[in-house]
Amino acid sequence: MNNGDAWWLALGLVLVFEGLLPLLSPSGWRRVFTQMLSLRDGQIRFFGLISVAVGALIAMLFG
Repeated sequence: MNNGDAWWLALGLVLVFEGLLPLLSPSGWRRVFTQMLSLRDGQIRFFGLISVAVGALIAMLFG
């Protein structure tokens, strides 16, 4: 598999995982986003940082 194919595969998997909650529980998805609106910018950035760090770790371990 070349790098271009790997990027498309990664993007496809992200879209699958991102789509699972609204597909399976639209009301739960709406509730999560309503709660996120009450978070401060620093809290949202922290969750983003954790997501990037875990994603990078997974990519390094399995890539």
